[in-house]
Amino acid sequence: MDFKKIRTETTVVTRQKDQFYQGTGNIYETVAILTKRANQIAAEMKEELNKKIEEFATNNDSLEEVFENREQIEIAKFYERLPKPTLIAIHEFLNNEIYFRNPHKEVQDEF
Repeated sequence: MDFKKIRTETTVVTRQKDQFYQGTGNIYETVAILTKRANQIAAEMKEELNKKIEEFATNNDSLEEVFENREQIEIAKFYERLPKPTLIAIHEFLNNEIYFRNPHKEVQDEF
């Protein structure tokens, strides 16, 4: 996922709760979906950040003076400015960009 292209709020915004009933009909189910998606996004972001930070890793385990690396600081600042995974998940849900299904409802519909 390209986090640079996501255009959503970077701070918390008050929302109408009726928007969250539209997809599922149940606010608790919506919260569960948003939680799972936010965890997925956070894992992707963490993996991407770890790959970038790994380039700066040294194999030296001594307690020598740590030199600040300007590039590493810029990468950290970039990730701090990104919207939080929860806000990205809410944005995706409200724009119908999340695929979700409830297997329990599917089983009940068959009977």
